[in-house]
Amino acid sequence: MSRELDTAVAVTRDVFWVGRHDPETALHCNAYLLVDEQDVVLIDPGSIPDFHVVMRKVLDVVDAGEVTWVVASHQDPDVCGNLAVVEEVLRAEIKVVATPNTIRLIRSLGVRSPFYDIEENGRRLVLKSGRELEFIPTPFLHSPGAMITHDVKTRTAFTSDLFGGLSKRWELFAGAGFLEAMTAFHQLYMPSGALLGPCMAGLATRNFERICPQHGSILEGPQVALAIEHLKGLRCGADLEAASDA
Repeated sequence: MSRELDTAVAVTRDVFWVGRHDPETALHCNAYLLVDEQDVVLIDPGSIPDFHVVMRKVLDVVDAGEVTWVVASHQDPDVCGNLAVVEEVLRAEIKVVATPNTIRLIRSLGVRSPFYDIEENGRRLVLKSGRELEFIPTPFLHSPGAMITHDVKTRTAFTSDLFGGLSKRWELFAGAGFLEAMTAFHQLYMPSGALLGPCMAGLATRNFERICPQHGSILEGPQVALAIEHLKGLRCGADLEAASDA
């Protein structure tokens, strides 16, 4: 592993990658930390095997008691399986942000912190500074309760599994070959082009500056539109199953 990936990596002035790169697998944990004036938001903290690396990097950036919010983009164990352990270490009054469908499922993890239901709060979270996080539901891509977190200030979209990649030739910031890695991931994990295409068409109007997925590589600038256009027409999941049965 590159030395720079052994520590938290600044994506913007106040957004940090605090994930875990595992050279033995093609699937990597991208957890993120958004540090605002009076709030710190941990996004998709990862699995139990990821916990020791993610938490060490979080505590390199902030003190445990400074984290105020944890976002769970959906309920998969690779996204938030370590949530109950994370809240023990943080020892702070955090709230867990999620959709109702996700909240229903992650209660099974033994989480004791209160939940912040995005549907009860206008799909928005306004931090103490006035900074706004917008939540964009992306149902069935690939979980019923999946969502994107959009940091309006930096125009950064934390997209969880959407825009994820699958590759052993992994780079934190997307380089050559990132579309192939995205194709491999989406064909395996997204249900169909009939769901993926319209979602991409909607995201194309959002003018994101960067995309930070939970797997794969961070996309910036022109890569964002390129990735959206690529996924808009991608056949995946059930499409490929139907073709193989024909």
